[in-house]
Amino acid sequence: METQAMPNSPPAAPSAFMHAAPDARAASPRKRPVAARIERAHDEPAYVLHAHPWKETSLILDVFSRHHGRVALVAKGAKRPTSQLRTVLLGFQPFTASWSGRGEVRTLTRAEWSGGVAPLAGLPLLCGFYFNELLVRLLAREDAHEALFDAYHAAVAQLGADPHGLAAGVEPMLRRFEISLLRELGYLPPLDRESQSDARVNVEARYRVDPQLGVLPWRADQDGGAVSVYGGAHLLAIESGDWSQPGAARAAKTLMRELLHYHLGTQPLRTRQLLIDLHQL
Repeated sequence: METQAMPNSPPAAPSAFMHAAPDARAASPRKRPVAARIERAHDEPAYVLHAHPWKETSLILDVFSRHHGRVALVAKGAKRPTSQLRTVLLGFQPFTASWSGRGEVRTLTRAEWSGGVAPLAGLPLLCGFYFNELLVRLLAREDAHEALFDAYHAAVAQLGADPHGLAAGVEPMLRRFEISLLRELGYLPPLDRESQSDARVNVEARYRVDPQLGVLPWRADQDGGAVSVYGGAHLLAIESGDWSQPGAARAAKTLMRELLHYHLGTQPLRTRQLLIDLHQL
């Protein structure tokens, strides 16, 4: 079935795991086969995180949706020159998606552009790719995170709102999204409390943040110089999102890098290295 898009889609250029559905088998020779349950979604707010060609005219999409999390969809006929989906299934452009099907990869049945975001380019585009890589690497399939979707939507809108003035405020924006991502996934402990005693963090004290144990007092005789040390004032500022605190932004960058490295494993983020290289230039 040819997927359809609404005719009011914006004129734009197209952006650039297939798993077979399990066979339905009868429980016994005397019973009829029981088909796998068909999953459907209608007008679901979504973004395309990644797309790659499938067969001659179709695309396999990695989509981040608000109520269903990351889902894999096949967009049949999306590569045809006459397909209206070419102007809808773009990176960093909000749209509503409807799909149905069995198994890991569902079939996109409708896509309608939601509008409102200018095409990204330059530094905003690179930041957007960084967000997408984090989501693809850390989010499980079909695990809904509505608050994280809203944070992503707000970040993309900010990237498109003021591309020329973004350079000065890019670091706080990156940190806000990283914090939202780690907190939503349960990977970020409360930074205003000591994890073991539940005592409030002391602004005058020094701490370390263990990815599994949380905020712990730093002791020079035990921890030495092998771990990053954070002032209590910095942890409280990061927890509250107060980037006016001197040194808080730098401390947040170090903390986010360490926590992400722990949960991502040994494979580095490609877009992070690109952002580092661009910042140095």
